[in-house]
Amino acid sequence: MIIGTPKEIKNQEYRVGLIPANVKTFINKGHQVLIEKDAGMGSGFTNEEYVEAGATIVDTAEEIFAKAEMVIKVKEPQKVEYEQLREDQILFTYLHLAPDRDQTKGLMDSGCIAIAYETITDNDGRLPLLGPMSEVAGRMSIQVGAHWLQRTKGGLGLLLGGVPGVAPAEVMILGGGIVGMNAAKMAVGLGAQVTIFETSVDRMRYIDDVFGARVTCLMSNEYNISKHLEHTDLVIGGVLIPGANAPKLISRHQIENNMKAGSVIVDVAVDQGGCIETTRPTTHDDPTFQVGEVTQYCVANMPGAVPRTSTFALTNVTLPYALFIANNGVIDAIRRNHHLRNGVNTFQGKMTYEAVAQDQNLKYADINELIRR
Repeated sequence: MIIGTPKEIKNQEYRVGLIPANVKTFINKGHQVLIEKDAGMGSGFTNEEYVEAGATIVDTAEEIFAKAEMVIKVKEPQKVEYEQLREDQILFTYLHLAPDRDQTKGLMDSGCIAIAYETITDNDGRLPLLGPMSEVAGRMSIQVGAHWLQRTKGGLGLLLGGVPGVAPAEVMILGGGIVGMNAAKMAVGLGAQVTIFETSVDRMRYIDDVFGARVTCLMSNEYNISKHLEHTDLVIGGVLIPGANAPKLISRHQIENNMKAGSVIVDVAVDQGGCIETTRPTTHDDPTFQVGEVTQYCVANMPGAVPRTSTFALTNVTLPYALFIANNGVIDAIRRNHHLRNGVNTFQGKMTYEAVAQDQNLKYADINELIRR
């Protein structure tokens, strides 16, 4: 199979879909790999390293899209990219289609087979290809929040952990999943007061076992959230419904009436529409906006700011699936692996992910029927 990786073009996105070690693995299995010139530079990989691993360097992304049978990326394709996709071509990347109808239409119009990292599952019901980036984003959210709490950035002027004789900041985390747990680790490590809001009692028991008295768990409901917002300094949004729009847990009214002036919100769930009513995607160039007197940070590719760490973490988990597709062909691969099959969001012009179909009022096609022998 011919595998191609273009350079990412989303604002301040420095990750890359394949590293030289991945290329070597594909080459050893008899595949051909095309890498766009300088695609890996943002993550610290030179063209020469890719060539040494066996890749062919091409000058443009257009050549990648024209020749590759499977395109491996990091972020969702931008308009100029999905317009180059073709029927039966495989796209393997993050998609986050639920809040992005234009991309959904573009992928369906192309006729490609689009497989989303974020909806592939495993035997434990987890999302193994989303997990590493959720870990990165969860940890980054505390760094980012602490930065924007500084008075020089318009914040309250708080040091997250305080100092002896001075109370630390109060951090409120929505969701006790991977994002929430990693945010809590960083916040606790810096000495903040941390409260996690969660709906699963079993998950709260687990969090209590991990953190003990260092973290407070509260049932996530409108009343508890509204009351807690009054003395919260930093809110982290980390709620996920796989493949679907995130639920809106904090309203504009609550932000404007319950939160302190100078407090900060970091909505990590922005890729899935966000769990804050006011969320809209921002970029690393212009990462925040004001809601009343509260600063809200909603960068949709947070891990792109630490591309070296993020690229290694991502490709560690994506390679086995990509190799399975290349070795077996996409149809046989998704027939044989139902977890990979869960990643198929569009297939030859049809919408095959039910949550997206519901969110966008599209006709849903069962992938099991489409690939039936």
